[in-house]
Amino acid sequence: MIPLNLLIERIALVAMLVVTPALLNTRALADALFSVTALLFLIDCARARRWNWLRQGWVPFAGAWWIWEIICSLPLPPPFYGSWPSLVQAIVMVRFFVFAAALEHWLLREPRTRLWLRWVVQAVAAYIGIQCLYQWLTGRDFYGYGRFVDGELTGPFFKPRAGPELVRILFPAVLPPVMALIAQKAIIYRAAGAALAFVSIATMVLIGQRMPVLLTILGLIVSALLLPRLRPVAIAAFVVGGLVLAASPVISPPTYYRLVQKFSRQMDHFEVSPYGYLLRRADEITEQHPILGRGFNGFRIGCPDPRYFVGWTHKPGDDGGGAGICKQHPHNFYTQASTDGGYPGLILFSLMVLAWLRDMSRGLWRDPDAVRVGLFAAALVHLWPISSTSAFTSLPVSGYFFVVLGWGLAETRWRQVRPAPRASVRPSPGATGGPI
Repeated sequence: MIPLNLLIERIALVAMLVVTPALLNTRALADALFSVTALLFLIDCARARRWNWLRQGWVPFAGAWWIWEIICSLPLPPPFYGSWPSLVQAIVMVRFFVFAAALEHWLLREPRTRLWLRWVVQAVAAYIGIQCLYQWLTGRDFYGYGRFVDGELTGPFFKPRAGPELVRILFPAVLPPVMALIAQKAIIYRAAGAALAFVSIATMVLIGQRMPVLLTILGLIVSALLLPRLRPVAIAAFVVGGLVLAASPVISPPTYYRLVQKFSRQMDHFEVSPYGYLLRRADEITEQHPILGRGFNGFRIGCPDPRYFVGWTHKPGDDGGGAGICKQHPHNFYTQASTDGGYPGLILFSLMVLAWLRDMSRGLWRDPDAVRVGLFAAALVHLWPISSTSAFTSLPVSGYFFVVLGWGLAETRWRQVRPAPRASVRPSPGATGGPI
């Protein structure tokens, strides 16, 4: 009979491996798997009284921000603007942090489990990319979906999700095989590695979504800085991407419209663009509630309130777009943190982000590894402050991030540590001994 602790771990491992493909089209299942993995980790820790991980690395920073979100979401009279729904959502948000901790301290201690997760992520990335290329060539994906309204490639989805999702897993999926191939002496292998990199970059350009393309450029620059052998390939990939963009009026006119014409127009008139309106509204909410914000989902709840209808000019009649510009979130993690929790919330969120990047990058410059570099690049592009984003805990995009986060933290902690043999008493998930 399988021991209870091993049974719990195996169930959690399966849940963790299924999360990434579940994010493609079954958000409810993916969310449930995040919760199951986190809950089983807490049960395993409670059984063995192993809570050392709560005091290590990034966890105290995440805990501080989470607690502040809860405080700001309390359904109390002003200056609090929380509500019971906001409070509940703030509380259950912790499942994503516990999931990442479970990967780092428990499920991904052994190289083989990290390899299994890499295979899953690579399969999902290949699935999205192949669907996008097929849609570009034929006009339809495997399921018959065509391009979206503005001409974006949707890949296996019915709306433009391919770019934001693919860029979150592109680098940990593609960098390891690219680096393995270009490290070979035979020219055919090196050419294959370069071709894989070129096709990946070209796919992101052809998808036709502006922010994913910009984030891909950022990720490629960071990867090339950390991996010297990648630099010639990265330079060539930039050239290929530029050539694809230059040829887009002929080979993909919707791509040219989205990446050049529409993007240039929005940047020239940013203040009256949808993103400019959202930024100004988020700033106004934060300015009026600088300490406590409006609690979890504060932007969605507060945006239609006329007291925040203030435009960039602050002149009478400039209502900043009124209620018509409102969305469910401000399209930026950092303005979301400030509207939820005021300036203290923004500071705590930023410290948590810096702690994540610090822990994931430990020793990376001295001893770069393709897998770790890819994971760090993926985390960095997701957390980049000058970016249009979904809500911080919104699935599926943030779901990919928390998989990458837990995986990257585990690679940092356990890559140089030989896993302890299984025994009746396993070492603490939070025990020190790894590089961190």
